[in-house]
Amino acid sequence: MKPTLFLARAAIAASALLLGACSLLGGGGERERGSIYSPDPRVQAEAAWPRVDWQLAINPPTASRTVDTFRITVRPVPGELQVYGGASWARAPSDMVEDVILRTLEDSGHIPGVARRGSGTAPDYRLLLDLRRFEADYAGGTNPKATIELHAKLLHARAQGIVASRTFTIAEPAAATDVGSVAEAYTRALEALGRDVAGWTLEAGEAHARTATN
Repeated sequence: MKPTLFLARAAIAASALLLGACSLLGGGGERERGSIYSPDPRVQAEAAWPRVDWQLAINPPTASRTVDTFRITVRPVPGELQVYGGASWARAPSDMVEDVILRTLEDSGHIPGVARRGSGTAPDYRLLLDLRRFEADYAGGTNPKATIELHAKLLHARAQGIVASRTFTIAEPAAATDVGSVAEAYTRALEALGRDVAGWTLEAGEAHARTATN
């Protein structure tokens, strides 16, 4: 084989390997969005959750642009944020978080009325949410963890006072490093978040309601 032909073929092979590597992590443009992932978390109510007789409205979560993005973000090392090339979410992270909390409370049968803000209901309490993190974080490990950090405040609608507040942090390990495994980990992370926030909301709201009526 002639040296020039050998070098040309080697260059083509190296380029193919480089493109394959960049398809996993990178900051590519809109053309890279080939696969769309749509986690569908399902949460069973806990029997220990209190059954309440008040109503709740959930405010849409607030979040920064770097958090509430359709790109699937990954933190390979502390202080560095990248995205998975060729992949995106079907819905914004704030929508996924709001939906899992709302659905969990609706399906629980433990509260007579729960709705999104602006639905026309007259709620007794409002749930205010601030989404701080929604990223795959390696955190020094070999596989990333689907990491969600959410700060919640429960507001008494009539008195406009904060009843309770709490920060929830979920870190669900992915089975592998590929984006499909990461998306599956996010399904489990959203389920854990929905369960924790729903249970806390019912318990905190009921504790306040009992104090207010005594």
